[in-house]
Amino acid sequence: MKKQIISYAFAFCVVFLSSCAMIRGYKADGLYGPNIFSFEHCEHDTIAKGDQSFQFPVATKRADWLDTLHFYNESPKCVNMTFVEAMDQKSGTQGVLIIQNDSIVYEKYWGDFSADRMATVFSVSKSITSLLCGIAVDEGYIQSIDDPVTKYLPELKKKNPRWGRLTIRHLLNMQSGLDFDDYYDFSIKNLKYVNAIAKLNYGHNIMKQIKGLKFRCEPGTEFRYESMTAAIMGVVIERASGKRYADYLSEKVWKPLQMESDALVNIDSRKHDVAHSFGGITLTIKDLAKIGRLYLNHGVWDGKRIVSEEWIRQSSEYDDSNHGYHFNWYNLRFEGYNKSPYPGFYAVGICQQMLYVHPYQNLIIVRMGLSNNGCANLPVLFETLCHWWR
Repeated sequence: MKKQIISYAFAFCVVFLSSCAMIRGYKADGLYGPNIFSFEHCEHDTIAKGDQSFQFPVATKRADWLDTLHFYNESPKCVNMTFVEAMDQKSGTQGVLIIQNDSIVYEKYWGDFSADRMATVFSVSKSITSLLCGIAVDEGYIQSIDDPVTKYLPELKKKNPRWGRLTIRHLLNMQSGLDFDDYYDFSIKNLKYVNAIAKLNYGHNIMKQIKGLKFRCEPGTEFRYESMTAAIMGVVIERASGKRYADYLSEKVWKPLQMESDALVNIDSRKHDVAHSFGGITLTIKDLAKIGRLYLNHGVWDGKRIVSEEWIRQSSEYDDSNHGYHFNWYNLRFEGYNKSPYPGFYAVGICQQMLYVHPYQNLIIVRMGLSNNGCANLPVLFETLCHWWR
């Protein structure tokens, strides 16, 4: 037994020491990985805002009743908790913003967080990448989401025949079949995957990592959430449009939506300049709410079509197929929420960065936090809030 333990420890050390990405990650962010402010020590590109700025007005009638309403009781640990108690800083929450009918009805921040402080939203970035993909389809850069990835990344054709059967739709719905998983907890069993996700987050050459990928199963045969699909999607968008990810996002989203601040997107390195389209976008809480406003209005911003209504519809479909995950967005059917025939849909990142949209209450809820140590299941909490909304 002692020899076996030593053998495992030795294997762990060998793999750990051989992975520059894991060492870089540990030095940069410690044992527990990145947080919403880790972008400060990352290489990144700027997503430039335009000259005009849209600001949500503050509603005359505020939802201050949220501070005292005891509405959430679906978890034994959350019985008789108010919204503030469920969302306070003990749960890691930094900021909550609620917008109804285009006006701010509730806004609360903890610690030194504020409306204009930038934070990384991790996998909410996947949902923004999906939006950009929809725009590329509308503009004809991507002819069809049923195109094989190799149409845009022809260098993958010789790597494995399955690359030729992997479509953009598979990427959007997490059905790639790739042998890749988002494991962050160290264990001998999952060491290969921990190493791979560390390389994706901290490595200097994402395209090289993509070329070395293997397949676990045939594309389209199973759903498995992992970040590599959105990384590939970002490269596809760049190749198809002929534009850098940050520049295209600036041109088609940040400027038309009149964002108040420049945003950032992490990149693998200055040399290769591949965007972290899977989890590296950093922005303010109010600018993230504007993405919600666009989806709430079926892809139209102040009378101008930004993305097709069909793209919004497919992203927010009200069914539990594919684990409720469509085009990099979730809907509440996946959470088993059946109190409303038309529940909301949401984008979510690690530590529960969340953009939640409820069309039938005309509500947008944004939450940013350092962790999610609270008792609440946030999508269900927000849906419950909408169910009880006054």
